[in-house]
Amino acid sequence: MTETTTTADLDVARLRDRIAAELDRTRARTVLLTSAVDDDELTRQHSPLMSPLVWDLAHVGNQEELWLVRDVGGREPVRCDIDELYDAFKQPRRDRPRLPLLAPTEARAYLGTVRDKVLDLLDGIRFTDRPLVTDGFAFGMIVQHEQQHDETMLATHQLRAGAPALTAPPPPQPRVRVADEVLVPAGPFTMGTSTDAWALDNERPAHRVDLPAYVIDAAPVTNGAYRAFIADGGYDDPRWWSEAGWQHRHEAGLTAPLHWRPDGSGWAYRRFGRWSPVRDDEPVVHVSFHEAQAYATWAGKRLPTEAEWEKAARWDPATGRSRRWPWGDADPTTEHANLGQRHLWPAPVGAYPAGASPLGVHQLIGDVWEWTASTFRGYPGFAAFPYQEYSQVFFGPDHRVLRGGSFGTDRAACRGTFRNWDYPIRRQIFSGFRCARDATDAEVRG
Repeated sequence: MTETTTTADLDVARLRDRIAAELDRTRARTVLLTSAVDDDELTRQHSPLMSPLVWDLAHVGNQEELWLVRDVGGREPVRCDIDELYDAFKQPRRDRPRLPLLAPTEARAYLGTVRDKVLDLLDGIRFTDRPLVTDGFAFGMIVQHEQQHDETMLATHQLRAGAPALTAPPPPQPRVRVADEVLVPAGPFTMGTSTDAWALDNERPAHRVDLPAYVIDAAPVTNGAYRAFIADGGYDDPRWWSEAGWQHRHEAGLTAPLHWRPDGSGWAYRRFGRWSPVRDDEPVVHVSFHEAQAYATWAGKRLPTEAEWEKAARWDPATGRSRRWPWGDADPTTEHANLGQRHLWPAPVGAYPAGASPLGVHQLIGDVWEWTASTFRGYPGFAAFPYQEYSQVFFGPDHRVLRGGSFGTDRAACRGTFRNWDYPIRRQIFSGFRCARDATDAEVRG
């Protein structure tokens, strides 16, 4: 065996080991989220916006069967009779409780059978046969899909009215003082990626974007800053709201972020079934795009475009290249970001100095998904892969882009190029924001 062949074989072995480890790590989280409550809680619909937890449980197994067992592996179906039940496009969330879903015990057994078949076929996969399996893409897609549903299930736990089911240690305390704003110089940068092996179709291809100078908040907007907006009558003044936002504010009766309630002279926030005083130095969470936009207007600013967000997060002025993460290309550690459900709420501003971008912008990854001003559209040269329903069917003016991930996002389902999207009225997701503004001539001159 030649040295080249040996190196290639080692690379394949490492990729198989990585895939197996990511599948196992992800499934452990799924088990935690679905074993924390009894079967009655698993089968109940806790909000019309969310599926019963047991639907999500079987759905991740069904997607794994469809893509890995049947497509990649070419194996016989495990349960082709349930494909339509767990098709997210055919079954709206509001209707899922009335479907003949697999019971929790049956769903768990199904997931176990599917996973055994996947691990068996993984040993013989050639990662050069076709684009779907190149660099293990199909396996990475399934890992990300399950992690995304895990975050959705975490959001469902936050909406549950029952007793608290999840616990976690508090996030770290602030370690540095963070500036109010950061100037991002004018000029081009590379947005998106053409090289990240597990990046999804809407992140591709890499392309050059030239932006004028702008100023962006050095940290997400905090509870304390948002409380000032509320105290100033922000929810009662149509000057700050778009027409659509003002209409929704009235129809939905919005007066504060979701899960807030008045508490004496202040506010309290319900975190997974437990009420505690709102902490002023934490990023505000559970706000809609409309609320974020209204706050930004009130503050004399605006929401950043997703290109502005990504340049602040990835561009390195010393080299001119775009990094995979704000801190570099290495995967995040517990020193970089509040990710992966290690903590069950956003960390105070200044808690992760090691995760700051070269320009000094903090907490771009983790803590809260950040609303941007951009609607969800394909990049120049976009090509749907491996199916249109992942991204392309959502393109258009109805969905706004969110960036950065939250405390409930796993590192496998987040990076500097990753794009999330949702309707501008949504608040059940772990969403916050930061503001931006055009740079003045004096700021540009320095």
